[in-house]
Amino acid sequence: MTAPAVVYGAALRRAARGEPARLRLVDRHGTDVRPVDPVAWCEGLLPGDDTLLERCPGATLDLGCGPGRLTRALAAAGRRVLGVDASAQAVRLARRHGAPVAHQDLFAPLPDEGRWDHALLADGNIGIGGDPELLLRRCRALLAPDGTVLVELDPPGAGTWRGRLALAGPGRTSTPFPWAFVGADAAAAVAARAALRLVESWTEAGRWFAQLAR
Repeated sequence: MTAPAVVYGAALRRAARGEPARLRLVDRHGTDVRPVDPVAWCEGLLPGDDTLLERCPGATLDLGCGPGRLTRALAAAGRRVLGVDASAQAVRLARRHGAPVAHQDLFAPLPDEGRWDHALLADGNIGIGGDPELLLRRCRALLAPDGTVLVELDPPGAGTWRGRLALAGPGRTSTPFPWAFVGADAAAAVAARAALRLVESWTEAGRWFAQLAR
């Protein structure tokens, strides 16, 4: 098996060339859990993205920014933004398009901790690290006292799930890594365990979102 970063990076390179690059999240039996489409992340804004961006009028951290479509859009609108991603290939693509991006783990020290107005967790990034409460506590530490977390969620009824999954692409499957899913109806309880509260939830273009605050 191969490191997840290698499988993901190869898919991003294909996506950037306009080639098919669809991946799959699979369980330990190799059963498909859900598709992953890096091509969509390498293109322009997706339906529903605008509802996230309009809720980020201040300085924003785009955590797990990937190729940087949201980071680029915020920068183009004249807002202070920093994308953060652990994938070297994602960072290269983001910077190639002029997005300000830091290549590092979001749990590592970041600039201006405790001063950001917003933290974005789009595209399922609530799953990073396999522990949503720990991730949200990290977001809380990065934010100013009146800051908000904007998070994309699974549809209501999905509840919460955490475990180990792998990325499967053409001819290769990654080693397993911790991941999680949070349904929209579970957001308030997950947020509360991270000393946050649900301020707002909404749906757009078949996607589900929530805004959290202290």
